Amino acid sequence: MGDSDEGERAVLRRAAFAMDSGLQFDLFDEGALRRLRAVTSIEPGFSIQNFDDIADETLADLEILITGWGAPAIGPDELARLPRLRAIFHAAGTVKAHLAPEVWDSGILVTTAAAANAYPVAEYTLAMILLAGKGVLPIVRDYRVDAALDVPGSYPAIGNYRRTVGIIGASTVGRLVIELLTPFSFDILLYDPVIEETDPILTRARRVELAELFAKSSIVSIHAPLLPETTGMVDAAELALLPRGATLINTARAPIVNQAALTTAIAEGRIRAILDVTDPEPLPLTDPLRSLPDALLTPHIAGALGNELHRLGESALLEAELFARGRPPAFPVHKSDLAASA
Repeated sequence: MGDSDEGERAVLRRAAFAMDSGLQFDLFDEGALRRLRAVTSIEPGFSIQNFDDIADETLADLEILITGWGAPAIGPDELARLPRLRAIFHAAGTVKAHLAPEVWDSGILVTTAAAANAYPVAEYTLAMILLAGKGVLPIVRDYRVDAALDVPGSYPAIGNYRRTVGIIGASTVGRLVIELLTPFSFDILLYDPVIEETDPILTRARRVELAELFAKSSIVSIHAPLLPETTGMVDAAELALLPRGATLINTARAPIVNQAALTTAIAEGRIRAILDVTDPEPLPLTDPLRSLPDALLTPHIAGALGNELHRLGESALLEAELFARGRPPAFPVHKSDLAASA
C-alpha cells in the first residue's frame, strides 16, 4: 500500500458481507455502498450466511468480512479457509456470538458498531425515564376509566425535578444515558464495581453500592453486560429496597433480573417496570407479566431499527475506510475485552 491517499485508494481489498440475507441493504444506502466499493471490491448483492455453501477459492481471496446480525460463526475451521483474512468489521454490537478466540490469536483486526448501537438504546432509556418520572404509566391506566382524573391529588409526587435515577453499569450505553440525563435536574447514582475512582463519568454521577442505589432511586435503569457475576444480580432483596412506586427499566439483558421476583413485586403493587427484554424472548402470551398493568413491555425495540440501522452501517464503513488508508480503527475489539463485554 502506498503512502499517498491516491495510492491507498488504488488498492481494493477483497471483501464480502457475512450476515442475514439482504441486511446489507438496510445497513448501507446507495451512497454508503459507493464509498464502500471505493475501498473494497465488495459485491453488494452477495452475503455469506453459511461458509459451507461457499467455494474454497472464493474464501481464499477474502481480506475483509463485514458481519452483522445472522453472521455465521468463525472459528478454526473457517479461519483455515480464510488464509488472507485481515479484518472483520461488525456492523452490530457484540462479537462474542460469532467470533472464536482464535480470530484474535490469528492477528485479525476486529471492530464493532456497539457505540453506534448505544445511541438508540440510550435515547429510548431517556424517554422512558422522563415518562416514568412524570407518572405516565399509571396515569394512562387510570385516565382510561376516569375522565375526571384528579392528577395532582392522586399523583402528588410526579415530576422530574431533583428526582434520583440509579444507573447500573458504566457500559457504553450506561455512560451515554448519564450524558443525556445531565442537562436535566436529576440526581444520578451509579453502580459499577470495576470503574476507577478517577473515571470522568463520576463527575456526572455519584458512585454508590448496589443496595444504596436501590434504596435511594425512584427510577433504576440497567445497563450492565450479561456475565456470570451479573446474572441474577437484581433479585427479590434488591427489589424490596426500592421505594414504593419506583420504576425499574431494563434494556440490557433479562437474566440480570430475577424475572419471577420482579413479577411478584409488580403484582403486589410495590413497583413498576419498563422492560425491553424478557426471558424468554418473546414472552409467551400466557405469561403473567404481560397482564400486569404496572408493567410496560416492548419487543426489544430499544436498539437500532429502521433508519437507525444506517448508523451501524456508517460505523463499519468508517472502519473499512480507515483500514484502507492504514489508519488505526475507531472501535477495535481486543481479546482482553471479551471477558467483560456483553
